[in-house]
Amino acid sequence: MSETKILYVEDEPALATIVKDTLEGQGFAVELVSDGALVIPVLKAFSPDLCLLDVMLPNMDGFTLGKSIKRDFPETPIIFLTAKSQTADVLQGFQSGGSDYLKKPFSLEELLARIHNILSLNQKAQANKIEQQIQIGQYSYLPNKMLLQINDASRLLTHRESEIIQYFSENINGVIDKKDLLLKVWGDDSFYNVRNLDVYINKLRDYFSVDPGIKILTLRGFGYRFNVE
Repeated sequence: MSETKILYVEDEPALATIVKDTLEGQGFAVELVSDGALVIPVLKAFSPDLCLLDVMLPNMDGFTLGKSIKRDFPETPIIFLTAKSQTADVLQGFQSGGSDYLKKPFSLEELLARIHNILSLNQKAQANKIEQQIQIGQYSYLPNKMLLQINDASRLLTHRESEIIQYFSENINGVIDKKDLLLKVWGDDSFYNVRNLDVYINKLRDYFSVDPGIKILTLRGFGYRFNVE
């Protein structure tokens, strides 16, 4: 059985060492990062089962980081660690994607208890997910597995690709507003994300090319139409 992986983001060296050593002593694999701006690349490479985020970090605060993590890795639980304890701070933690919020200074026993509780809840939630299968023309789309299948061929989708196909599947033969799609998938409609979306649309046209009855039509100045015969 593989180790449970925890990404720990903390810029206080003494505390970071104590917590990391304790977690590793309990059998967890721990990746420690001290700078908020360095977290996302590590997150993608490490694929943690849980994130422990200090709120006050250099270059990117924990709340901003939490939102970014939840946007790209929505299934990964987050525990915020912070000296801030006002109600507004706690609410901001949960609004930023936190599953729990632990005030400093904290006991290691309480931290471990909260980690085990969240991991247990997350495992149960995953186990209780009913496998969904959406038929799109000749294709089968499995959102929980992020798979697109046709005949005996399967394609593993990225998180963004899966989100876009999910949105399209909910609007088959309907008009899709580009701005609504951008806000749904990226959270904003900046020029950079518009260009990103153009790249993804071209990819999806290629993915669906086996079925001639499926067309992603560009409606200039508005968005798209996802036609499925």
